[in-house]
Amino acid sequence: MSRGLNGVGVGLRWEFLDEVLERLDTGVPVAFFEVSPENYMRRGGYYPGALERVRERYPLITHGLTMSLGGVDPLGDEYMRELGRFVGRTGSPWHSDHLCFSGTDGRMLHDLLPLPLTSGAAAHVAGRVREAEDRLELPMLVENITHYLVPGHAALDEVEFVGEVLERSGAGLLLDVNNVYVNAQNYGFDPLDFMRRVPFGRVRQLHVAGHERIDEDEVVLDSHGSDVVDPVLALLEWVVERTGPLPVVLERDNNVPALDALLNEVERVRRAYERGLARRRAVGEGAGLGR
Repeated sequence: MSRGLNGVGVGLRWEFLDEVLERLDTGVPVAFFEVSPENYMRRGGYYPGALERVRERYPLITHGLTMSLGGVDPLGDEYMRELGRFVGRTGSPWHSDHLCFSGTDGRMLHDLLPLPLTSGAAAHVAGRVREAEDRLELPMLVENITHYLVPGHAALDEVEFVGEVLERSGAGLLLDVNNVYVNAQNYGFDPLDFMRRVPFGRVRQLHVAGHERIDEDEVVLDSHGSDVVDPVLALLEWVVERTGPLPVVLERDNNVPALDALLNEVERVRRAYERGLARRRAVGEGAGLGR
């Protein structure tokens, strides 16, 4: 399903887009770039042209921000048509978006808000995921989010909820390793307990990112504004040992450094990824791996 796409890539951000373009002839040491269509759709001029130049040299994966898979507003016709055209132009093997809602009554809330952890909510999301796949004519992946409360009574825990969405929709999972770690810190559970129950056969892509610890509020914030911490890299290594080669994206959205500094961070992620693959090979392509 990944069409051979694997290794470590980075989320393409405007802050270092010019630097990427300057190095297209010599090469940027990443396997691919991930792009968010909403940053390019309905936009002319420089940015679409720049993205096309990147696409000629590197594979692209699309990752959405505003589909609001858990929302109740219809998936907008104009949005879906333009999204389909954009994703088609990039050649992305799939499109992903978040297990959340982010808008209501035609208004975008500019946040990824959590869903009730119930079978009813899972069925609702799964139906919208299937609709999105049909309209885009492309596989969908759903991503686990960070959250700071769970609305209503949680009839399921989060892994059960994610698994039910996947089973009902047939979608793949974009497993955000940092999001699991951040939620574990805030809710007080062991991230490995969560990971041991993830349906790894459905995982198609991974995300890692940095976060911030806000001591006065006693909360860990998923900021995407700092380096990936060692425990998240260790968790990534553990996951890759079980999934095998997949595309892994380093996300950086705030405090974005110059490209060389970001590439140093990509190399740290790549080393963790390679360690995971080496451990997998050492036990014979999955034989004897403990969950």
